[in-house]
Amino acid sequence: MTSDLNAEKLSAFGKKISGILNGASAALMISIGHKVRLFDAMSEIGPCSSEKLAEFSKLNERYVREWLAAMTTAEVISYDAFRDLYVLPNEHAAMLTRAAGPRNQSLYMQYIPLLAKVEDQIVECFQSGGGVPYSEYATFHAVMAEASAARFDSLLVQSVLPIVPNIEERLESGISVADIGCGSGHAINVMAQAFPKSTFTGIDFSSEAISVAREEAQHLNLDNVEFLEQDAADLQLNEAFDFITTFDAVHDQAHPRKMVSGIYASLKPGGYWLCADLCASSHLGENLDHPIGTFGYTVSCMHCMSVSLAYEGEGLGAMWGAQKAREIFTDAGFRVEEVARVDGDAGNNYYLCSRQN
Repeated sequence: MTSDLNAEKLSAFGKKISGILNGASAALMISIGHKVRLFDAMSEIGPCSSEKLAEFSKLNERYVREWLAAMTTAEVISYDAFRDLYVLPNEHAAMLTRAAGPRNQSLYMQYIPLLAKVEDQIVECFQSGGGVPYSEYATFHAVMAEASAARFDSLLVQSVLPIVPNIEERLESGISVADIGCGSGHAINVMAQAFPKSTFTGIDFSSEAISVAREEAQHLNLDNVEFLEQDAADLQLNEAFDFITTFDAVHDQAHPRKMVSGIYASLKPGGYWLCADLCASSHLGENLDHPIGTFGYTVSCMHCMSVSLAYEGEGLGAMWGAQKAREIFTDAGFRVEEVARVDGDAGNNYYLCSRQN
């Protein structure tokens, strides 16, 4: 067999495999660097030794030094060997620090260790079917909330809501709004704070997420928002809302078609549903050059698809794509008015859907 191998292709693939291993390792280190705020510290203090960085960050120097070595070999951090100093280039800080807002890619590196925790259970699912329930992803809502907050704080009111015709004027006057699959509720709390004359309802399956949402609303002294612990596939809220949003919530539902039909029934005639979900095609062949295609399919296999299958669901998956989305939305009765993109949110399509009658 080895005599039939193309040496050039073998060498190229060997380098690719090494790159995958190094990239996965770097993702873990970036996640740690984010959690202990090392990128933020380096951006603040400039060129530094491991001792200075550890002292500034109040961290163990030996661990900081090893982390710096990993980040240097990953070309995330620059190293001046003559002066033994480390530097986080400004262009890298613009994508790795909390100050970067929605551009902060270190937020998403946290999904790698999160998913690794359920690897053994996913292996069992490969062999026997079924899925891994939400309860096994202990930190999922916290990671999702942090990543979403960076996006919502800077983009939701300013860039996302204007996709919907005349919605800002209506929200300022006072309408009823729901966010289905609201998770930790940050998006709807942002809207409730911005538009005090409107009333808002957040709905989610997770009691943990709803508790966090209520705590944030209380902290913000919001009296125009409520949160309901309820399955999105069983809404039964006929024509209750003028405007409904979902943010990355449809694809991991056990029964997404029931959810979408429920959203349609919950919307008043003439109302709009704004659905944000991962930007992808429903066809693998059209995703081969997707900038985060491997990540999307991996998150799907190890979370989104699996949690759906755990509840005997459809297993739609994160990379369900625009074609499948249109099919499900129109089958429920919606008219898809527009599929918009938002500067600063490269990962999502925003489907503007209307109920006509």
